[in-house]
Parts: sequence; C-alpha cells; structure tokens
Amino acid sequence: MRLLALTALGLVLATASGASELNPRQAHSLDLGPVRGSAYYTVEKDGLRVVATLAPSETAAATPLRVITTLASDQVVSFSVPGTRDGAAASVAFARRGDRVEVASTGY
Repeated sequence: MRLLALTALGLVLATASGASELNPRQAHSLDLGPVRGSAYYTVEKDGLRVVATLAPSETAAATPLRVITTLASDQVVSFSVPGTRDGAAASVAFARRGDRVEVASTGY
C-alpha cells in the first residue's frame, strides 16, 4: 500500500505544473480551471488534517464543496476535474511526507 501511494505521488509530481509545500493553517490557492478554491492543513493527534474548499469558478452562486481528510504518514489524496473533449483533466494531490504536506497540481 505504501509503495502504491508513493508511486501515485511520483506520477503526479512528475507531471505537475506546480508542486509546493503547504504550511499549517495557511491557505493555499487551488486552480483546476473550471473549479477553484483553497486548502490548508492542521496538525491533529491522528494525523495531518487537510481541508479543501472548491467551487465552480464561473458561477458565483454555486455552493462550494468542502473535502476533509486526515493523512497518515506517506498517504496521498487527490481530486480531479474531468477534461473537456479537447483538453486534459486537471488534478491536485496532497501528500504527507513526514510532518509536512506537499501539494501538486496538473492540468490548467
């Protein structure tokens, strides 16, 4: 399982248009083309809790979607937006590496 998670993270980071480290309790902007938002994480007793809030970028009245996950060591979670007929999908992945969280995005 750990090898699979590390392999998935490696694939995301290898094709990423941007990869960076998140800081605890500090918002990080997310841009998945038609969907935008922000993410942050907090340190909890059972892991690093990542909170991402996403909403369609062109619909001001749309209700945002909040996704919350707690990452144990070496775990990865990703979100994606399907591509158009002519375009590739966009995705963002959060990976826990020790006591830090890395974020990588592909697509837009």
